[in-house]
Amino acid sequence: MNVVIAGPDENDIADAIEAEGHTVTNAPLGNRPGLEEAGVHDADVFLLTDFEQATSIAVAKDLNPDVRVVAYAEGSLPDFASRQTDLVVDPQLLGPDAVAEEL
Repeated sequence: MNVVIAGPDENDIADAIEAEGHTVTNAPLGNRPGLEEAGVHDADVFLLTDFEQATSIAVAKDLNPDVRVVAYAEGSLPDFASRQTDLVVDPQLLGPDAVAEEL
């Protein structure tokens, strides 16, 4: 599985996903060029770790309508972004290993 992560990786979710045998690419920014550079066109999962970049969800879905969107951060998503998100997980409630295993 190909996973594109946008946002800081303060909880080491990328390492946990790679340990499960998946390919991880980090998007330097959650904007269109950054997501394209990270390979969101071919991604199975787009994982957002910074809700301040919530608009990147719409961009990712525009570039790859079939991508599953997982938000892994504290706080809440704006309404426009939550409608396009498949799963929202608070790192305080579920650790990176558990999330990676479920992907």
